[in-house]
Amino acid sequence: MEDTVQKKQQKHIGMAVIAYLVFFVPLLTKQKDDPFVKYHVKQGLVLFIASVISAAIARIAVIGWIASPILNILLLVLFIIGIVNAMNGEEKELPLIGQYASKFKF
Repeated sequence: MEDTVQKKQQKHIGMAVIAYLVFFVPLLTKQKDDPFVKYHVKQGLVLFIASVISAAIARIAVIGWIASPILNILLLVLFIIGIVNAMNGEEKELPLIGQYASKFKF
């Protein structure tokens, strides 16, 4: 019985981690209704939006060339923090950008 609970929890943690890699994939599975998975999907979506903004800033001459590497390192750190939180079964906001995840309703 305990093994079944652990496997179920592991599966949800796996989906939460996938949410940071490709945020919409967990929404296509039956775990889409799990609050833990939804939380990390929203965090992953905010991280994706921040990455798109970073890519747009990179296109700006000189300023973008300077800011883009810094933003990309910051996004990588946030990505790692998100995955570690998901693997630990925690629902912690990502620093700086995580607060915007609660704005999404799905």
